[in-house]
Amino acid sequence: MSVNVNRFKCGYCGACVGVCPVGALELIETWIEVDITCTGCGVCAKICPVGALELNEK
Repeated sequence: MSVNVNRFKCGYCGACVGVCPVGALELIETWIEVDITCTGCGVCAKICPVGALELNEK
């Protein structure tokens, strides 16, 4: 599993970056970058205040 970021919904607040247990998310200027170290745990999707993150099959 991995995470997709809906850039039309994302407000770039960085909440997901702070909760990722493996540090796979990074806020870069005006987008969220998902690293290959993402384990698909879903913590970021649960914490996102606007529902911009969703889990998908790799």
